[in-house]
Amino acid sequence: MTIPKYLGVFAVLVVGTILTYYVATIDLDSIFPGANTLVALLIAFTKMACVMLFFMHVYWSPKLIWLAVIASFFWMAIMFAFTMADYFTRAAGVFTT
Repeated sequence: MTIPKYLGVFAVLVVGTILTYYVATIDLDSIFPGANTLVALLIAFTKMACVMLFFMHVYWSPKLIWLAVIASFFWMAIMFAFTMADYFTRAAGVFTT
């Protein structure tokens, strides 16, 4: 990968960081509760994909590397699902108001 392409990916990451800050200053909860978090996570996922694909050279890797990357995302989704299932089924306790 050439230096201009690296700089292009870097520019995407900088714009994503600025966009994340800008979105954090706007109250999107009027759309639906948790909209700010959803938008921030979407921006973070896009930035993570750019880093993984280009800086970690997954884009040019063999299919076995792609399989490992996709499997890791499924594993992470399972872990998030179990964590959220546990969180949403808890009763009010010490740390809630």
